[in-house]
Amino acid sequence: MAFAPMGPEPSFFQALDQHRASLLAALRRGGGGEPAGVGTRLASRFEDSVGLQMVSHCTTRKIKSDSPKSVKNFALILKILSMIYKLVQSDAYATKRDIYYTDSQLFGNQTTVDNIINDISCMLKVPRRCLHILSTSKGLIAGNLRYMEEDGTKVHCSCATAVAVPSNIQGIWNAKFLLIVEKDATFQRLLDDNFCTKMSPCIMITGKGVPDLNTRLLVRKLWDTFHMPAVTLVDADPHGIEIMCIYKYGSMSMSFEAHNLTVPAVRWLGLLPSDVKRLNIPKDNLIPLTRRDQMKLDSILRRPYVACQPCWRREMEIMADSNVKAEIQALTFLSSDYLSGVYLPNKLKFGGWI
Repeated sequence: MAFAPMGPEPSFFQALDQHRASLLAALRRGGGGEPAGVGTRLASRFEDSVGLQMVSHCTTRKIKSDSPKSVKNFALILKILSMIYKLVQSDAYATKRDIYYTDSQLFGNQTTVDNIINDISCMLKVPRRCLHILSTSKGLIAGNLRYMEEDGTKVHCSCATAVAVPSNIQGIWNAKFLLIVEKDATFQRLLDDNFCTKMSPCIMITGKGVPDLNTRLLVRKLWDTFHMPAVTLVDADPHGIEIMCIYKYGSMSMSFEAHNLTVPAVRWLGLLPSDVKRLNIPKDNLIPLTRRDQMKLDSILRRPYVACQPCWRREMEIMADSNVKAEIQALTFLSSDYLSGVYLPNKLKFGGWI
């Protein structure tokens, strides 16, 4: 567990009191011994300024304390709630992994703990950090950035090496420009090519694929604090587009916390399907779309936020018509340092994002 200097979040206790009051009211009305519904987080609506947001009257499910089918899950929810209560009360923090290992035999697997924590956050309508439960970061960050962690440690990021995305921070300084990179391999290549130094001042961050909660929180915090340009570098394939959409619009599973996680100002810098065509990348360096790719692309094209992004739609239609996808590494056909020395500098200089 990690201790933080800030006081306990009153929102958790307020939410808990409100939920307890609603339970008591239900009991007085003859509602039996049922606990309140836990949001499934499946019902969302799209708002251009926020992203995917959970609707106020979404479908809920009830977990009964007297039902053989749900009694164990009910007990696990109460156990984790009691642990959260102690964490907030003592102003301490724990990771989801810490929670799991308090009684790994009881929980069975990490996924059970993760789902219950998300359900509690959704049920109480508070961000997960207000529960004093942190995630282990997988993301990396580098560039012109200084920040202070919750325990007061000052961290100075470097343009040459990356540090892990922090779980919780109090203050950040020096941020001017943000490049969100889809893949760790591309991120490391840009570091090796001294991209941050050449383009200084800038910040690079990667979630190593689908971003974890901490990476999304930090991207949002950087944007909230500085309103800096935030651009993404992803593969020209449906999976890369999906990851970019998570940063910009959020995901269904975390739609109840969209205000804290999405950055509507995110722009698509590359790799654009039109760039693949414009640069005459040979077919040998391209990959045919699989049936699964085509289904993913069709799914994205049907989403409500694509209607607000005609340029994105046009790029996806180019991909669909060509029936090929391209990884960022395909640019090495032009030269080994084309990405860091030509492609990105020119796109950034002349506003080549959409």
